[in-house]
Amino acid sequence: MTTASPQAAARALFTDLTGSEPDGVWSSPGRVNLIGEHTDYNDGFVFPFAIEHRTFVALGTRDDAVIRVASTFDTQVVEVAIADLDFPALRETVPEWATYPLGVAWAILQGTDAAPAGVDLAIASDVPVGAGLSSSAAIEGAVASALNDTWGLGLDRVALAKIGRKAENEAVGAPTGIMDQMTSMLGRADAAIFLDCRSFEAEVVDLGFSAAGLELLVIDTQVSHSHSTGGYRERRDSCELGAATMGVPALRDLGVDDLPRAQELLDDVTFRRVRHIVTENQRVLDTVATLRAEGPTAIGDLLVASHASMRDDFEISVAELDTAVEASLAAGAVGARMTGGGFGGAAIALVAHEKVDAVRDAVTAAFAEAGFGAPNIFTVTPSEGARRDA
Repeated sequence: MTTASPQAAARALFTDLTGSEPDGVWSSPGRVNLIGEHTDYNDGFVFPFAIEHRTFVALGTRDDAVIRVASTFDTQVVEVAIADLDFPALRETVPEWATYPLGVAWAILQGTDAAPAGVDLAIASDVPVGAGLSSSAAIEGAVASALNDTWGLGLDRVALAKIGRKAENEAVGAPTGIMDQMTSMLGRADAAIFLDCRSFEAEVVDLGFSAAGLELLVIDTQVSHSHSTGGYRERRDSCELGAATMGVPALRDLGVDDLPRAQELLDDVTFRRVRHIVTENQRVLDTVATLRAEGPTAIGDLLVASHASMRDDFEISVAELDTAVEASLAAGAVGARMTGGGFGGAAIALVAHEKVDAVRDAVTAAFAEAGFGAPNIFTVTPSEGARRDA
């Protein structure tokens, strides 16, 4: 089925599924994390923004207590009685994509004794999957918003973000933090969200990219990743070990001055994991302060230092990501770094408008020279969070 937009695709799929029009359409965005990687599940600081790429959910109520989900990225329609929503057991019997919307419904029902109406859900998206742009949180945010309105739950945006995280952690089985869900719910146009992942305090900070003549390029390496596999979990386990050994609740509670003691107490690998988190938290604070004092053209070195830390200390980069960053900087980018959970996905480059084509060409040429598949390179614009569209 070919349609003009993911919103139209969701509507059309719903009509194909049910023979009727949906009661409404809701959407939620993907996100780019400007800086602050793997700090969220360590109670730290992050600085992401929502992007214009969105996931749309068309919803209609049913006469029975059944949830039926369909998507444009799989031909299988999944149907589960609300009474049979049971995670993680259901993970073994439904396709992976379906664990996200069903997991959201399950997470909502964990906190209520209500018997909500059954629903049909049709999902379509233009958020690239596996690129580190949080396609999963976009699904969670759209479905949570749709069910919140339809079931009359009255939950606020932070509560809906927590539901998305519970779905991802416990239903899907991916041990992620809450950054992605909070960004999808709280995003604002032309701004990023300075988020304290311990207190959930969120501050909207103007980025000023347009006024400074800057564009944010996303370089999707086309190397797919999955947060439910081992690399991400191993990093989280290392962080928890480091915090326990240092006697703090989370690595958020350590500062740069604590690193010499950490090096004495920890094995080399655990120390380097800890060092990344501690220095990355500081880089988030420095980036926000630098933006406010000097503007976005002054944050390039912080982006570059973040990438080096992820490559060398946290060891979550891959050759394609390193090539994207190096080629972008050589072609004149203000700064560049990998973004997202790592082990594939995307890099970002902050680039003056007049240099966008040169950077794009340089990265494409570097990939070809290295024998990599061609990257997908596009600009993103800071955009608003979850909403009802129709």
